[in-house]
Parts: sequence; C-alpha cells; structure tokens
Amino acid sequence: MIDSHCHLDHEPLFSNIDKVIKRSKKSGLKKILTISTSFKSFEKIKKIVEIDPMIYGTIGIHPHETNNDIITKEYIFENVKKHKKIIGIGETGLDFYYENSIKKNQIDSFNKHIEASIKLNYPLIIHSRSAEIETYNILKDYKNSNVKVLMHCFTGSKEFAKKLMEFDAYFSASGIITFKKSTDLQETFKIIDKERILIETDSPFLSPEPNRGKKNEPSFIKYTAEKLALIRNVQVSEIMDHTSKNFNNLFNFRL
Repeated sequence: MIDSHCHLDHEPLFSNIDKVIKRSKKSGLKKILTISTSFKSFEKIKKIVEIDPMIYGTIGIHPHETNNDIITKEYIFENVKKHKKIIGIGETGLDFYYENSIKKNQIDSFNKHIEASIKLNYPLIIHSRSAEIETYNILKDYKNSNVKVLMHCFTGSKEFAKKLMEFDAYFSASGIITFKKSTDLQETFKIIDKERILIETDSPFLSPEPNRGKKNEPSFIKYTAEKLALIRNVQVSEIMDHTSKNFNNLFNFRL
C-alpha cells in the first residue's frame, strides 16, 4: 500500500515520527507522500523525507495560505532541482468554502503551480472545495499541455469526476469514503476507472471509520482500502495492488 497524501510535518505526527513510520511499515505501507502546504511546511518536509527511504515529499502552497505565501515558478524549479525526493507539485488548488484567502490570490497561485508542473512534468496535487466550476475552467485552459492531475481527497460530484476524466485525472480516496453519510461519494468511486484511483489518509486529519475522533496517521490507510474494496466489490488485495501501481505510474517509479 501507498499513502499518497499525508502531512507528517503536522502534530502529533511530527513529534512521534519514528513511531508513526514503524506503525506504517507494520501495516504494510511501502511509500508515504508527505505534502507541503506553506513555506514553513516545506522547510520541515525537506528534512522529513531524509528520515526514511519510504518517505517522499512535495512542494506547494495550500490555497488557504496564498494571502501570505506567494510562490514563484522559479522557487519551485530551484527546490525540485536541489531535492530529489520532492516528486510532486502541491498541495494547490481552490477552496472557496472558507474565506481564508482572497480568491484572486488562490487563482494566481494555482496557475503558477500548474505551469511549474507542466514544465517539470511532475504530478499536480489539487485541492478543490466549493470550487468545481472554477477548478475545471482553469484546468481547461491547460488541456493540451498534458498536465498530470491528481485530485487529492476527492469529494466532488459524479459530474465533476466525469469532466476531470477528460484530463486523464487520478482521484485519491480518503477516509471520507468510510463515513456513513458519504453515499454519493461512494457511488462516484464506483464509476472511476481502476487505473485512476489512489488512496490517502490526509493525516492527521479525516480519520476513517472505525477510528473517527482519533488523530489520523498513515497506518490507518488500510481502512480506506477495505472500504474501497467493498464499494467496488473486489478483493482488498486488488485495491492495494492497483492503487500502488497507479501511484508508481503517476510518479514515474520504475517497478
């Protein structure tokens, strides 16, 4: 299994990193991708990825941080060149659910991340909340640029998923699919091609059933894999196999 999206720089994961890694390996995880959300986050991630061979990282600014952290393509290029275990661009995107940052700042930042990912041919990790139309319209401008789209913690509508399939997008399922009220999302994950699905924890957030109420961690990924297998009426081993292959294909790991 591979946790395609977590935040090891956040507490309580960061201060317990050795135990978190040990539990991750015991659960069967082979790789962990820890995601940058700010400049401060990225400074920690550069160190975290060197702790263990199984850990990789990304570079990016979360839409909530775009009022203060103004990223440039040059900054991304420079740091990707320096740090070989930085393998993705993001977390970026649009979040209009909260008014944590100005919409124009989010859009400007999103475009910079997209252009950097295209130039580098690196996957783009996208956060989209209450912004389906705007996210799609921006991506549509880059449709002929072979942008590698990964929709993190996908909770969008079935219609949005179908539109994103035009870009050969990948969709990452989080612990949200284990929630009892997530029936629409579960139906959406039935129609997504098996070659386009990844799994993630988004830890320390969104702990899956049966661990809701606890701080999430990468080792809990198994519960999402089990639920996804149930939704798609396949064996858990098939979900583990396909989601791992999909991650490795997207991030250009040679098997």
